[in-house]
Amino acid sequence: MDFTGRHVVITGASSGIGRATAAKIAGLGGTVTLIARRSEMLEEVQRELGERTAWAAADVGDEGQLIAALDAAVERNGPIDALFLNAGAEGMYGQTPDYTDEALEEVLRVNAVSPFWAIRHVLPAMLERGRGSILITGSLAAETGMVGNIGYLMSKHAALGLARGIAMEAAAAGVRCNVLNPGFIATPMLGASPEDFKAKMAGRVPQQRLGTPEEAANVAAFLLSDDASHVTAQSWAVDGGLLGTLMI
Repeated sequence: MDFTGRHVVITGASSGIGRATAAKIAGLGGTVTLIARRSEMLEEVQRELGERTAWAAADVGDEGQLIAALDAAVERNGPIDALFLNAGAEGMYGQTPDYTDEALEEVLRVNAVSPFWAIRHVLPAMLERGRGSILITGSLAAETGMVGNIGYLMSKHAALGLARGIAMEAAAAGVRCNVLNPGFIATPMLGASPEDFKAKMAGRVPQQRLGTPEEAANVAAFLLSDDASHVTAQSWAVDGGLLGTLMI
């Protein structure tokens, strides 16, 4: 893979899969614009990755902030060649009768509506240039279903539908859109969980271990790169075989 001369924008880039993907792409010669809420963490990532990176702080759940960050990325580093919409919200854990309107609105806004805002804003320039790659972080839940968080489940199904719709709409113009479905990945969010919980999760994976952000980043970088030029409208699991089992 070679990202020389390519500008990649990544949301949710301050930690986990977003940060690991930024490091991967910068290491492959790409220019990366990092977008996340916490400016201090973005500064840390930029110091780590060096001159190939820039950042813009934004809450992707706020359309105005998101669009301003995307515009700032273009102003600083030129047209966006690849867009990785990785930021996400967990939603509310609990049964459906207890799910609040506020929790549902937030998780749908961040996980499904925000990617729509970003794609709607960036897509015209990609179509005009005749190339571009878009990747959305989805979930295995969108492939199998889950219980205990109906808002998250709805949002990830919506994100998958968005990706497939955009892929079909833009394919003839040379723009691709895919979904990355991480399994149980050892991100900072998971790192805060009790050790027995993490061990239980790892035990459900056929490989008998959690995945690393770097393993997910390797697949993300491939899907964003020209090496995946004939791959679109697809959802790619990075899950150690979990999706191949009967139940998540």
